[in-house]
Amino acid sequence: MALRVALLCSLFGLLLGQGEKHTAVDDCCKNGQKHANDNNDCASLPLISSSMTCRIAQEQCCVSVLEDNMCSTGINVAKDQGVCDSLLAGTCETKTTKMCCDCCLLGKEAQGLNIPCDHNLSVGYQCSLVSRACCMDGASDNQTAALGQSELPNQDSSSVVAVGVDPCKGKCDHVCVGSDSCACTKGYKLKPDGRSCEDINECLLGSSNCRGGERCINTEGSFRCMREVSCGTGYELTENNDCKDIDECETGIHNCGEQFTCQNTQGSFRCAPKNTCGSGFIQDALGSCIDINECVSQSSPCHRGQICVNTVGSFICQRNSVNCGRGYHLNEEGTRCVDIDECKGAEQVCSGHACINQLGSYRCECETGYNFNSITRLCEDINECRHYPGRLCGHKCDNTPGSYKCSCTTGFQLARDGRNCDDVNECESNPCSQECANVYGSYQCYCRRGYQLNDIDAMTCEDIDECALPTGGHICSYRCHNSPGSFHCSCPANGYTLAVNGRSCQDVDECVTGIHTCTENESCFNIQGGYRCLSFDCPNNYRRVGQTRCERLLCNDTVVCPILPLRITYYYLTFPTNIPVFTNIFRMGPSHTMPGDDIQVALTAGNEGGFFKAERTPTGGVMSVGRLIDKPQDFKLDLEMKLRRYSTVSIYLAKILVFVTQEEPKVPYNPLQE
Repeated sequence: MALRVALLCSLFGLLLGQGEKHTAVDDCCKNGQKHANDNNDCASLPLISSSMTCRIAQEQCCVSVLEDNMCSTGINVAKDQGVCDSLLAGTCETKTTKMCCDCCLLGKEAQGLNIPCDHNLSVGYQCSLVSRACCMDGASDNQTAALGQSELPNQDSSSVVAVGVDPCKGKCDHVCVGSDSCACTKGYKLKPDGRSCEDINECLLGSSNCRGGERCINTEGSFRCMREVSCGTGYELTENNDCKDIDECETGIHNCGEQFTCQNTQGSFRCAPKNTCGSGFIQDALGSCIDINECVSQSSPCHRGQICVNTVGSFICQRNSVNCGRGYHLNEEGTRCVDIDECKGAEQVCSGHACINQLGSYRCECETGYNFNSITRLCEDINECRHYPGRLCGHKCDNTPGSYKCSCTTGFQLARDGRNCDDVNECESNPCSQECANVYGSYQCYCRRGYQLNDIDAMTCEDIDECALPTGGHICSYRCHNSPGSFHCSCPANGYTLAVNGRSCQDVDECVTGIHTCTENESCFNIQGGYRCLSFDCPNNYRRVGQTRCERLLCNDTVVCPILPLRITYYYLTFPTNIPVFTNIFRMGPSHTMPGDDIQVALTAGNEGGFFKAERTPTGGVMSVGRLIDKPQDFKLDLEMKLRRYSTVSIYLAKILVFVTQEEPKVPYNPLQE
């Protein structure tokens, strides 16, 4: 228990050791409470700090508020309905609501049976608190007073004990009463240990004074009321949970222009113009004064026989005089209307076309390619291309004043008839750098083998660098050389020659071609890219048989000679680097086997690096690659085979020279070296 207290104190000191961190954790808790009160959802908390401590405080405070709200709902159902059957315990939230409802029913039942409200049942800490609260809420005044006697409402500790005197010797959390009794301040109640105080959840007890439309939220030592519905646009919530109008004009959040003054209204504001317009004017939305046309806005502003003439800010009435219609004018006496001869006027009304005067009007005799418009009274050009689409020109038709002309699209030229279009053979002007093919209305450039057409101008042929293509690394086995329109391969200067296919490199067998430098006493052994000159001598007590074999002579002693190999044979192997591990490279066994033969094989020398291994087979033994050989090197291996036949042991020794050569070399392509 002491260790647990020490750890809790250490954690509390870490959280409150610095004022800045303490404030941050407190703000995190308040943020979690506010989020729960606003959204009722703790799964989508905003990230206000990267601290893990802040995240925990934020989440736990949010969950605590939600649990209080759900528990209050359950208690209200128990008090109002008396049963909890309407609550389903399908989720974590509804489980909390139903638990508080059931535990409240326990408390009400205990009160009805006159069982003490602090009767301890093993129902859990939260359930016991709810049960006791509902029991006390239904108890009589005397019982309530007796149960709540450990709470001292709004009194200082100085009113209980004398200043400077502590008869309880510091054992009480809040207030000491008498000589050894403890009490709590308002908003708290004494725990069963008689010393500690715990917060009273006024929201659970139903002792809050929240109004309708407000929700009770428990706080440490008290509670607060919060509106469930927002005030709406143009209002703000006061400290007393009332909705107060926002004065947009005073706070400066209105959008009235410079020509207007802001006037506050309930929940909004309005913009009143600073300037007032005089009679005969009206103010627009921008505050400007515009003239009113009384002749239009008023019905018959003038007497009969008069006409209305609008003026700035007013209007005047004039006597109606003789009014001639269009195409007529008053005679010199001003008594009657006579026809106007528009064709004789200074203005050319028909614009170069023939003009014929008519009473009150005129008519134009239009030239070919024009039509007379009776509305505009003008000769207008006829758009032949629009009136006869596809019938005048083979390709494109362009309208001209009084006529039209034909034109052709790119790749064609106008025929002699001036209407149709003939194909142009562009290849005659040699537009392509290599090959050209004329097509209808255009042309196409082609390139010879080894070249490709330029993507930009589609006319120039550029050499294809076959060596630089994505597949160029596989064209040549050693080195690729680009050339205009083609390429060629080459091989290393020594030890290789180009194959018939012109791409692969073949090893030159110096031993067959006779270009080696081995002496008469040496044998030539070809390897990849070169050769080796080899020779050997048989050990003492052995004689040479053939090119690569030594056989043991008759034994003169009975100790050393019998255990020497009967035969020593020399073998030469060569292969490239990086051949797969476990590849079998050599087999060894008697010329024929007999029932009962016991054969053992082992590498006795030259395998210090563990690159090879020997294994027994039913007919002898096999040597394989045991480790990856990634660089060229030579090995001198001794592979020994012991044959036990009819109780006689015979030893055979194979001296194997392994020449590991570099894999066929390949030079990366570099166009700068060409």
